Amino acid sequence: MIRLPFRDGFYEVKPSKIICLGRNYAEHAKELGHEIPKEPVIFLKPPSALIGPEETIILPRKSQHVDHEVELAVIIGKKGKNIPRTKAMDHVLAYTILMDLTARDIQWEAKEKGLPWTVAKGFDTFGPIGPRVVDKREVDVNDLEIGLKVNGEVRQLSRTSKMIFKIDEIIEYVSSIMTLEKGDIIATGTPEGVGPLRHGDFVEAWIEGIGVLKEKVLAERSILC
Repeated sequence: MIRLPFRDGFYEVKPSKIICLGRNYAEHAKELGHEIPKEPVIFLKPPSALIGPEETIILPRKSQHVDHEVELAVIIGKKGKNIPRTKAMDHVLAYTILMDLTARDIQWEAKEKGLPWTVAKGFDTFGPIGPRVVDKREVDVNDLEIGLKVNGEVRQLSRTSKMIFKIDEIIEYVSSIMTLEKGDIIATGTPEGVGPLRHGDFVEAWIEGIGVLKEKVLAERSILC
């Protein structure tokens, strides 16, 4: 169970689903050779991928190329279906940071074959979250610095104002397809600068006003040997 600091106590992270956005920053879409989407591109990540702060990202044997992606995560506080944009923020409880780790080589192979790429996103430890949960009333997420370092080197650096689809638009779109349950998480996409992680790396992802999420990286083979 993941418990993160929230208000004067703790928040138990127990989503029924994690909805992620792809290509929600124009420069990230370009760096992967994709067109800028006309509507949100969404996929699901399993809750079993989640780990808390200062834990360990495990690089699986099945992949030779795992990329980091830092994202602003929205935590849903009230169940809703077909939520209009004007009411969307009524359904938001809080915000945190989520790293959407991606086995890029597996994703590329799946895309070439026209297959789903759940495997590329779904490995255990591929969803670090934290370091705390911030009440929506405490932070304006419309224009915050968002970034990520590996071993002290800045890899990703942008601002949430550069998101193509804003939170209210995303909630309206997603809830037109699936019911959003209390506790669900929406990861709003990553900016440019994604890159591979290696055994022994130390990752720090941050969003202004939320904090810094820190994780170490180990290869699965090193643990099993």
